[in-house]
Amino acid sequence: MEERIARELCSALGPPGNPAEVGAAISHIVGRRVAHDALRLVGLNPALGIGLGAFSFWHEYQPALISDLVLNRYLHGDPCPLPVLAQQSVPVCVAGAGTGDGRRNAQIRQVLASHGAGSELRLLIRDRQGVWGLLGLLRAEGGRPFGESDVRQVQQLAPALLAALRGYVTAGPLAPTVPALPTGVITIGADHRVRSVSPQARAWTRQMWPAAGSGVPDWIADAFWVGLSLHVRTHTRDPHAWTPLICAPSANFGRWVLIHGQPLDENGDSDVAILIQAAGGKLLLPSFCDWYGITAGERRVIEHLYAGAAAKQIARALGLSTYTVNDHLKSVYRKTRAQSRDELIAAIAG
Repeated sequence: MEERIARELCSALGPPGNPAEVGAAISHIVGRRVAHDALRLVGLNPALGIGLGAFSFWHEYQPALISDLVLNRYLHGDPCPLPVLAQQSVPVCVAGAGTGDGRRNAQIRQVLASHGAGSELRLLIRDRQGVWGLLGLLRAEGGRPFGESDVRQVQQLAPALLAALRGYVTAGPLAPTVPALPTGVITIGADHRVRSVSPQARAWTRQMWPAAGSGVPDWIADAFWVGLSLHVRTHTRDPHAWTPLICAPSANFGRWVLIHGQPLDENGDSDVAILIQAAGGKLLLPSFCDWYGITAGERRVIEHLYAGAAAKQIARALGLSTYTVNDHLKSVYRKTRAQSRDELIAAIAG
């Protein structure tokens, strides 16, 4: 049963397709285990920590609810914050109706109810390496709240969901299929609204989220920028919080894209600048290695290879035999499906 669900989820997510259709397919598969009215599946990245997702799939979540959930998370507190969820032995929580008390849960109940929702179940998708994603399931107000049996059922889906997320990313193009544009800047005001968008950022947005008909909802770009700006403000006030940096995979945008934010004042109370640029080199390598399952030893070899070293030079620098270096490279080629040294270097260069 578990293997069949894993195969179905992997098939639904790859090769990359229309996000709306993918979200509906995932919802159908998960719904056979846990009934729900809406679903979100968000891809994270162990190298970059728990924060805003690098890519996501949605089904029947209303845009206004998503915006309110994002704002509530940072402005009022969340009964199921991801860092706390990550520390639990069972990384599942339920927010909303019938899920305890306290100011935070009362606030999330109010947010859900204002959009006709009753409860939300969240599963953190993780393994020993770190956190790879988040599954959120929603039930409408008036329906049966999520309970312990639902938690047990959804937890069994975690390995299959992780395999599907990894399959989605690694099925994307190894070499970029779209051009690298100049760095773009988007400014988000203290009122959590987009204040300005540079021409370069507009070009990035058109490239990342094509026009209507692609299956990408119109609201997703603004929600993404506002969510990241809230991350920036949180990190400014608490340096231990997740660093506001996202490395989105080529499966999503045709090339790896780096998105990060900076406050324009010392306290994070004023505007926030969001920067969008092509990802490559040292900025890309941690995320690239995570998703392709490249080991620490293989990564050290890639770093020297990217710097222009030959196999014998890499061997001397790392205290390895040339045979071991070549063995590492063969493993990397197999994992990435790169056909040559030049193709691998081009993929990392972005």
